[in-house]
Amino acid sequence: MSATDSGCSEPPGAGASPPSIKGRVVALEANFCQVQLDHPGPQGVLRLLCTRRTRLAKTGLQVSVGDRVGLEGVDWGAGRAAVASLEPRNNLLVRPAVANVTQVLVVVALVEPELDPLQLTRFLVTAEAAGVPLQLVLSKADRLNPEELAAWVERLHPWGYDPLLVSTLSGQGIAELRSRLVKSSCGGGIAVLCGPSGVGKSSLLNALIPGLELRVAAVSGRLQRGRHTTRHVELHALEAGGDLLVADTPGFNRPALPADLVQLASAFPEVRQRLQEGGCRFANCRHLEDPGCRVGRDWPRHPLYRRCLEEIEASPPLNRRSQGGTRQKGGREEPLLEGQWRQASRRQGRQELVGELSPPDPEDSAPGPP
Repeated sequence: MSATDSGCSEPPGAGASPPSIKGRVVALEANFCQVQLDHPGPQGVLRLLCTRRTRLAKTGLQVSVGDRVGLEGVDWGAGRAAVASLEPRNNLLVRPAVANVTQVLVVVALVEPELDPLQLTRFLVTAEAAGVPLQLVLSKADRLNPEELAAWVERLHPWGYDPLLVSTLSGQGIAELRSRLVKSSCGGGIAVLCGPSGVGKSSLLNALIPGLELRVAAVSGRLQRGRHTTRHVELHALEAGGDLLVADTPGFNRPALPADLVQLASAFPEVRQRLQEGGCRFANCRHLEDPGCRVGRDWPRHPLYRRCLEEIEASPPLNRRSQGGTRQKGGREEPLLEGQWRQASRRQGRQELVGELSPPDPEDSAPGPP
């Protein structure tokens, strides 16, 4: 669940006279998107089913849930339109793909499936990379006794988090979670729920938003893994007429780690706290017993940090950001690969093949003058 900042510049493809009808993408389904309008249309229409103009794709622009868009070709009777322009984003989560996020809720279950510290660390690291307020939620709190719950809270405090214990069955923590959501976003914005499958994200939304009735399913009894009931990202209003939207997202069990080793270290609150007292001796310190390291190894998640670091360093260079800089393509920035990892041009390959198959020029084979 990494994030990219697109800045405040106008994206390519935006015309001089932007469409007057605007809204926010609240769901993506196949080749269509649902757009919630800023202002009601005729007969009080508030949502339109939209296609995306081909020119957006040709300029490299991908529409994501949470994007602010301009519409054209509106058919009010059929409730249809086309996305013609994309407004600048504040940020973009890559997985789950949600734009303009104001806070992230990492939801993990205490039981069924069992809480895995390494998996939780991966989710927290990718959520920290978004650079927005982060809330850790521990679901199914009714399944453990008070002593076990207190042990988990005490274990997670040194990590730098104040976890909220919730239960959709008993109602524990639901009111507190709703209050934290509204307070953190000042009553507006987009909050994203992310976490493994089966931890109860959809059940949690059903408890937060009465009448929502999202589909839920029990955890697999044999594998103790969650069943994928949520198939796409969709935004739901926390309160009727409110500006705070909450995203229900498909679960995934292995979020990707950042490719940058410096970004990995900064995603651990324990490391950030220790570096506030002063930097390490070397700027490229890996915080693994390096000379002059201020972080050290006497913190609870150091073994988990080491495993994440070793995984990043062992990843193939093709999947990591190269040292060759970046280039602009279709309004987005992408890394330049080193020469040995670049794919050969298909056009050049066809030209070379045609040259090899072409018959030799007779003049080239003719004997020279005596």
